[in-house]
Amino acid sequence: MFRVVASYVPPVPGVQSPLLWGTDAHIQNLFKGASTIRHTVQQFPFRYHSAEHFVDVFRSYYGPVHKAFAALDSEKQAALEADLIALLRRSSRGGPSGLVVAGEYLETVITK
Repeated sequence: MFRVVASYVPPVPGVQSPLLWGTDAHIQNLFKGASTIRHTVQQFPFRYHSAEHFVDVFRSYYGPVHKAFAALDSEKQAALEADLIALLRRSSRGGPSGLVVAGEYLETVITK
């Protein structure tokens, strides 16, 4: 999803990508004084009525997607929406019951 959004609106110059928080190297660098750092890859199933519903929710409430849409004219907004819907439909495992898209994240527990 972030790649699709970035193809329409480039990242802010000089700001580190929030995706770095999902990498061991970045976490190790940020928390050098920690006694232990433990990572577990987790899955979260995003469940929505449809791909269109997902885009509507993320466009309204999820900062990076909301800001991307706000920065585009109506023609590019429609194109971004179409690209996101296509990506979600390709990724969905929900079948006729609705959209289910797996989201992977890195759960990190840091001990001081």
